[in-house]
Amino acid sequence: MGHGHVRVDKTCLNCNHVVEHRFCPNCGQENIDTRKTFHHLFVHFFEDLTHYENSFWKTIRNLILKPASLTKEYLSGKRMSYLAPVRLYIFISFATFLTLSLAPDIELENGPVQLKGENNQDIKASLDTLNFKNMNMYKDLKALDSSQAYTPEEEKMPEFIHETLKKSLHVLENNSPNELEEKFKESFIHNFPKVLFIYMPIFAFFLWLFHSKKKWYYFDHGIFTLHYFSFLLITYLILTLVDLLLYAFGENIIVNVLSGIMHFIGFVWAFYYFFPAHHRFYGCSRRKSVLKGTILFFINAFFISLLLTFFAVYTFINIH
Repeated sequence: MGHGHVRVDKTCLNCNHVVEHRFCPNCGQENIDTRKTFHHLFVHFFEDLTHYENSFWKTIRNLILKPASLTKEYLSGKRMSYLAPVRLYIFISFATFLTLSLAPDIELENGPVQLKGENNQDIKASLDTLNFKNMNMYKDLKALDSSQAYTPEEEKMPEFIHETLKKSLHVLENNSPNELEEKFKESFIHNFPKVLFIYMPIFAFFLWLFHSKKKWYYFDHGIFTLHYFSFLLITYLILTLVDLLLYAFGENIIVNVLSGIMHFIGFVWAFYYFFPAHHRFYGCSRRKSVLKGTILFFINAFFISLLLTFFAVYTFINIH
């Protein structure tokens, strides 16, 4: 990076090797003064995080506008011109969920940060759709335990369902509707990056199943997945920032229309993006790429919906 004065002492502080120039030939550490101003610390941190001078905006531009170009460049060996895939994903994930956490109370009509309130009956109905026993028949924990105790053994609900219902009723009894909404939003947003991180290896696995094992390693699919999920997150971040900007001027029909148009464009681009990315990276014909992409879309839509359902239930029953 070239910031900071070179030390007069030519002994590397890291490995004690003789440093003739700016960088140690043995370990690569820069031989500069270690005591810095706060300004230098801040600039150094930002540059380390993003390689801001040369690669940050180039990486973001290619990520959004040139599907699969980052993946092809990285796997071809051109790795210093762009942010590394893991660093890119972590940075975008951090920026996205930091933005959401700083604006948790915004309720938009159509926006990506829409988090409408629910009452206890709404939450019960949501749990019913997950094929749990109807919670409306249990007034409280005592009623649930009594029903389970006096029900014939062969008709008792599975222990997992019973424990889930107990935790759900406990949450409903000990929190007001507003408390439930706020706690659920906070926990969901806080832990959602973990869900995405858990799902990425699964997404890469499905890519591995659909492509030549001789030509492509699982690592290659993993890099493609990191870039694709980074794209999805940054699209979500952009839409969120647009909504925050639009609704800062108040909610009216013009703002709602503009917001809706932006969301439509963002959704279409996010959906379309995978197909040219797949075609350019894997080198399939357009027809085969569309066919594989469509099948992969439905498979992943099913599994991510399943994972999000379990995550939502887990989040709810662990509200304190």
